[in-house]
Amino acid sequence: MTELPPVLRKVVAGETCAGCGLCAGVDPGIAMARDARGFLRPRATAAPAPETDALMAAACPGARVAPWGEAPAVDPLWGPYHRCLTGFATDREIRHTASSGGVLSALALHLLETGAADRVLHAAMDPKQPLLTAIARSTSRNDVVRAAGSRYAPAAPLAELEAELARPGRIVFIGKPCDAGALRLYLSVRPEHRDRFAAILSFFCAGTPSQLGTDRIIERLGVAPRQVAAFRYRGDGWPGYATAVLADGTSRRLSYAESWGGILSKEVQFRCKICPDAVGGVADVAAADAWYGGETGYPSFDEAEGRSLILTRTARGDRLVAEAEAAGVLATSPLDPGEIEKMQPSQARRKRHLSARMAAVRLTGGFAPHMAGLRLAEAAADERLLPRLKATAGLVRRILQGRR
Repeated sequence: MTELPPVLRKVVAGETCAGCGLCAGVDPGIAMARDARGFLRPRATAAPAPETDALMAAACPGARVAPWGEAPAVDPLWGPYHRCLTGFATDREIRHTASSGGVLSALALHLLETGAADRVLHAAMDPKQPLLTAIARSTSRNDVVRAAGSRYAPAAPLAELEAELARPGRIVFIGKPCDAGALRLYLSVRPEHRDRFAAILSFFCAGTPSQLGTDRIIERLGVAPRQVAAFRYRGDGWPGYATAVLADGTSRRLSYAESWGGILSKEVQFRCKICPDAVGGVADVAAADAWYGGETGYPSFDEAEGRSLILTRTARGDRLVAEAEAAGVLATSPLDPGEIEKMQPSQARRKRHLSARMAAVRLTGGFAPHMAGLRLAEAAADERLLPRLKATAGLVRRILQGRR
């Protein structure tokens, strides 16, 4: 019987698969298929190549998380950085269409328009099945604008990686932190491909919800899936609305608080709950929502002009942002890193509790990715003992109850 390589079998059985698609992207005997909740998981369609198991042990984010690199500053919560900024795309259409300030879209378009890259490899709405998310390749401004905006659903942007590398041209990659980490580790094993990537861009990620989460939004909107001609999760404002455009041209929408807070956040896969690098720590540039603080001490989701948090993580990423600033593509302001937690409190809490959650996985005999070089102990030391104990006990209880 055709089986996945041993490492991937452990990853799938241990529910640590991120769904990035790297395995399928390097081995034609593996394909990504949807499970009962709509998550993308590897399936063996033929005998795997002999080298696949070793490559997955080295680069699969379900087995190994990419360590942070060196930089002038490394924060245990926010990762390595050269500069910490807030900013936005000066192109008003990009800023409005994108999920926050449009920084990643603007950087990608800048690389295309200056000839530094030939295409952008990322994820976007599947034009044939608008409730699904597919691999996208953008080569023009229209492509980039059309694909702008977060996709809070399963996506496997690395599922055609080696076929992509067989095509000529330099690539800008935009993906989730786990996607960027998988690509970094792959390039450490296959260094001959490093120069093919003009930039690796990522963002702060709160986790991948199941496809069932999208189905629940559509149900809440009171429409049938077959009626939907286009669907976006955010954007067209900040934070924007989850919006279904129907075949008759009308639209229905839910606020960000209703769609993410009320539905999608409850559908996040287990791998994301033990993610030690949800802040895009190994990208060249990472961006996030630079939320304004609300009266409660938590961010406000009132509609406003989009604003991004920007961390330049590598020398290459810092040069890219500097060039975009000089060209008038980005408008930026320096930010004290101590302000990030006010914008992203849930990310801070997640990182401080990560070691406690990993203790729960070990106590219940679960499989966990190798995690080193991510400042986990320092992050944990910044949290009081009682909240960490509660985080361990809570996850142990959910695991034993089968509610991962």
